[in-house]
Amino acid sequence: MAQRYDEKVDTAVDPITGLHRLGANGPSLATAIAVAGATRRRIALLHIDVDMFRSINTNMGTATGDQALAAIAQRLRRAVPRDGWIWRLTSDEFVVGIGYREGELDGAGLAERLRDAFETPLSLPPYTLPVTLSIGIAVFPDHAPNAATLLSKAEEALRRVKQDGLNNVGLYSAAAEDRGAPNDGFAQRFIEALDRGEFRLYYQPQVAAHDGGVTGFAALLRWQTDRGLLRPSQFLEPINRVGLAARLGAWVVESAIAQLAQWRAEGLDYLSMSVHLSGPLLVQRDCLDRIGALLHRYGLPGNALEFEIPESVLVTDSHRVHDTLAGLRAMGATLTVQDFGLGGLSFAALGQYPLDRIKIDRSFIRNVASDPRSAAIVRGIIAMGHQLGMKVIAKGVESEAELGFLRRNHCDFFQGYLFSPSAPADQLGEVVRKRFLLPGAFAATRPERTLLLLDDEENVLRSLVRLFRRDGYHILTASSVREAFDLLASNTAQVILSDQRMADMSGTEFLTRVRDLYPDTIRMVLSGYTDLATITEAINRGAIYRFLTKPWNDEELREHILDAFRAHERRAAGESVY
Repeated sequence: MAQRYDEKVDTAVDPITGLHRLGANGPSLATAIAVAGATRRRIALLHIDVDMFRSINTNMGTATGDQALAAIAQRLRRAVPRDGWIWRLTSDEFVVGIGYREGELDGAGLAERLRDAFETPLSLPPYTLPVTLSIGIAVFPDHAPNAATLLSKAEEALRRVKQDGLNNVGLYSAAAEDRGAPNDGFAQRFIEALDRGEFRLYYQPQVAAHDGGVTGFAALLRWQTDRGLLRPSQFLEPINRVGLAARLGAWVVESAIAQLAQWRAEGLDYLSMSVHLSGPLLVQRDCLDRIGALLHRYGLPGNALEFEIPESVLVTDSHRVHDTLAGLRAMGATLTVQDFGLGGLSFAALGQYPLDRIKIDRSFIRNVASDPRSAAIVRGIIAMGHQLGMKVIAKGVESEAELGFLRRNHCDFFQGYLFSPSAPADQLGEVVRKRFLLPGAFAATRPERTLLLLDDEENVLRSLVRLFRRDGYHILTASSVREAFDLLASNTAQVILSDQRMADMSGTEFLTRVRDLYPDTIRMVLSGYTDLATITEAINRGAIYRFLTKPWNDEELREHILDAFRAHERRAAGESVY
């Protein structure tokens, strides 16, 4: 609840921001309204909330949070005209007022000026903090006859704005308030909408970093109403309040699974589906059983699904949540932290849960091509994810400059308008047919990754080629040591995977010679035989990077090869590999 306009406070000036507190011995809103009434002027009152400010205090500490508040207040003060007023409310909320006549700067114009003031992120070394504002506007005398009511209407406008998401501006509307509280008949309206098929899933492709190939789709919820197509930020809060979020979440999961089953039945068996798993559904006792039953009904393997988990659920430290996530992962599903960095998830919690991926929110990405600190934050998230054995997906990639930066810093997957807007499944035929999106952009930043495979069994070579072809490597194959040396003499290979037992030379002996001839290569053995003494000696001498066994697990072997290429790239950058 906002502070009353006439509520007395202990100090006239807030010590953190240097702004007057509302109701203290500073500018008086009641006096301003009295003057405006006498001079036939309007007053626009802006109730401002700093979006997601709590995450700054949670992740960076209250000292950094106080510095951020001081910097935010300074920018607001500079953007407000000299004859305007600005007060600080509690926490991360501010109130700004301006008097105006027809043709002068009004509330909407001032709101845009305030938002423009934060186009550049805050620089608080060692942090660079993107800041957005949500603003509710009420006008005297149009919406309220006095200070207390005007402040209340501005607060109401802000509350409604935040139902539509972050970084928005809204003008108070009496008609909106007359519709009643969100709970009034809302539950029945929601159930009717679900029964009538008003909820829809849109899909946006997820793209692999190495070649721009579509690996799957992210399912995005929409509500088709008589007011138009609504995004989740515009309706999820009231659905949560009436206790129906779990029911909607179950519908989303089943609909996404059904669509994936249809695509796979059409021969698109390489596609996966990423779907949001809502907190209310996740904490239900039968969540795991329900998802398992859906997979069985639609004939899908668990590894075809990726579940995006909100940070707000992970910070609860719930044993039930942990057990459900562990069960989903045991089924083979991929678990992703949704919009990492916005929900206050600690590093301790990140390491506690069985998670596979981090999804970086757009707010961290939008300045990476031009702002060194934003770039450092994104590099840090990617490096941290990889050190934890996780993949990283960037959400909201909108420019080739962002794509180039993310690829050079080894982000694993992308999603965003640069590749395709979200769309219903029946409008994605061209995307699915093309499969490889923006080949020109990927060619411009594609690292040269050449893999040499050596095995004297032709069927093994063919299997390996089929496995690694999907990862976009340039693949060289040799069925003898002599052929392998000939290939190395005329090609630059970064990674070599060799069998151990061959007719003309052992794999460890071959790779020892390769180490002397081509020391920059990353060398690995894949064998069904384990001579521990020989393998240990080769590893200790630095001849081989890893020893892998036959028969192999496809996904694990692909991971080992990818790690090897990354090791080569780290070494090229001057970092230690062994």
